[in-house]
Amino acid sequence: MAKTKYLTAPIPSKKMPPSTPYIMISEATERYAFYAFDAILALFLVNNLIDWHGNPAKLTEEQAMEWKHYFKAAAYFTPFIGSIISDVFLGKYRTIIAFSIVYFLGFLTITVDQSYIGTMIGLGLIALGSGIIKPCLSANLGDQFGQSNQHLITRAFNMFYWAVNIGAFFSMAISPWIYDRYNNVRIALGIPGIFMMLTIITYWLGRKSMVHIPPKGSDFFEDLFSKEGLLILIRLAFFLFIFVAVFWSLFDQTTSKWVYQAEEMNLTFLKWNISDQTFFGSLLSKLWGLNHIEWKILPAQMQAVNCILVLITIPFFTYIVYPLINKFFRLTPLRKIGIGFFVAIPSFAIPALLEKWIQAGTDPTIWWQVLAYWFITAGEVLISIPALEFAYTQAPKSMKSFISSLYLVSISLGNLFISLVNKFIQNPDGTVKLEGPSYYWFFTILLLVTGIIFCFVVQFYKGKTYIQDEAPADAE
Repeated sequence: MAKTKYLTAPIPSKKMPPSTPYIMISEATERYAFYAFDAILALFLVNNLIDWHGNPAKLTEEQAMEWKHYFKAAAYFTPFIGSIISDVFLGKYRTIIAFSIVYFLGFLTITVDQSYIGTMIGLGLIALGSGIIKPCLSANLGDQFGQSNQHLITRAFNMFYWAVNIGAFFSMAISPWIYDRYNNVRIALGIPGIFMMLTIITYWLGRKSMVHIPPKGSDFFEDLFSKEGLLILIRLAFFLFIFVAVFWSLFDQTTSKWVYQAEEMNLTFLKWNISDQTFFGSLLSKLWGLNHIEWKILPAQMQAVNCILVLITIPFFTYIVYPLINKFFRLTPLRKIGIGFFVAIPSFAIPALLEKWIQAGTDPTIWWQVLAYWFITAGEVLISIPALEFAYTQAPKSMKSFISSLYLVSISLGNLFISLVNKFIQNPDGTVKLEGPSYYWFFTILLLVTGIIFCFVVQFYKGKTYIQDEAPADAE
């Protein structure tokens, strides 16, 4: 192998690649940036948007959901563009660095200008930057592995997803608090930009330990439009991506519809009142008055529950649930996904019941939404991680980023569907067609039907696994 500035193929090793820490830290900080912004976007659009003259220009909840989910649809469609830039022209590393800068400029724009024009430009740059680097980040992780440590890929993708949720948890817990605490919205909007800059620096520092798979140039298009390439696209689209899109149309409403519902609920997350006349109460009283506690959570902070549950569920499923099920039958990625559809069904049935109680004048506790989060999170772990891993392994070596981007396009389609549904249900007189519980029941039934169809058609899937070739042992 000719000497190059960077490694261009994995070195034979039984261990985790040395680039893993840089990739995981970068992913955590990038996800902090994205989710810190996303966590407050629904509230920003209904509370802080201004017009050309600096006057308040608040959107209705339905209009804000349109804007927000069009933004997320764009953020998860642009990976399609990023994959071509990466696989054909720049390679994954250079694509990540270049468009991370675009990503940062988006945060800078919306921090400076919250008008319609500033918000639109900022959202566009964030969607473009985050979308283009996203398939490269996960595919570049897979590129670090060869045949010798192929057995560690599943663990690495679990770690990657763990890093995603570490960043997301802290952002969703802290960003809404900052938004609520400070009158100047620019503080809450500017902090994500700082974390994006940390992402750029960390990824750059790890450049020498990373494997840099060269772009394939015209070979990419030859592989894409070959008989094998087209068959892979058709198989993955028909057997995987269109079904996963339906799941994301439910999941991504946790950052919008569920936040609006939480505003109507009893937000007391933790409460106790222990008399200081008792021994235990007296002891707690001396510890900063801890015998009287009433902690109310902010509606947007509820999004952090998903991240906590993911961090718990991934190791629980990986080391307990999956080995137990494997004793009875082999738990393939596609079987995990099929189970995930049905596990997630109660996640929207619960909000439907909550909406009925709210309309009846009751004040349901926010803990009911925690239960809904558990079901949607279990579904996420069963669907998202196996789908990401499966899409990567089914992609030919020259199309890794491209196939990963098509998985992300399924998230885009899910968000586009949310936006279209919310546009369609708006009546000219301000009422909506799917009102109250009926809105949630619509998505509950949709997921049930999707799960049934998926379990039937996936039986006919026939695929092939592709892993990167290794460099000679002396290349190190």
